[in-house]
Amino acid sequence: MTDFMSKTLLAQIDMQRTSRGFMSVTELLETLGSEANIILDPFSTLVSKDVKIGSGNIFYPNVIIEIQNEGTISIGSNNVFFPGALLLADRGKITIGDGNEFGDGGVSIKANMPDALIEIGNKGRYMHSPEIMGRCQLESGTQIIGMIRVQNCNLEAGDSYKEPDAETRGGLLKGFGVARNLTVHQGEVINGQGNFEQDQIEQQSVYHPKKT
Repeated sequence: MTDFMSKTLLAQIDMQRTSRGFMSVTELLETLGSEANIILDPFSTLVSKDVKIGSGNIFYPNVIIEIQNEGTISIGSNNVFFPGALLLADRGKITIGDGNEFGDGGVSIKANMPDALIEIGNKGRYMHSPEIMGRCQLESGTQIIGMIRVQNCNLEAGDSYKEPDAETRGGLLKGFGVARNLTVHQGEVINGQGNFEQDQIEQQSVYHPKKT
């Protein structure tokens, strides 16, 4: 491919991206790369121009972070976005702290109503295709693992999943199904298969006994 053809193709790609409010390939590399963020495939990574992003984040291919209709997204530092991560703020607000893992296996985070507010703390893990919607407060160290539709839930803070003592970890949802209007405290888990209910809460140590 000639240099002229390469520039023409890049111009066409960038025109389509910017028409949808996303950064051009060059803007993505220059804006995020200047803060020591790693974009492994800038052609398949789409980030809206008004997203606020810290430093040291890693973006794998096929990540979409999109703002529409005056929504807002703020992302801290040292997060990892694995393939298939989607963040959409359409009228709502998403705030993310530091050191979280989004994926692997995909994750969908949608603040797509005027009063939607999704707040994520630090060192959490959200993987295997959960869908997080509505008004959710996922405090530091929390986890959502599995194909779970999570709406209006509060997972309370604790240590990350890397902490050997499961009793000190943040609240956890795992399994598959629908979780609505739930509160899960530090060291607790709901392992759902269908509908998630408050009375299904167990201690995480049931699954991860403390080693003596």
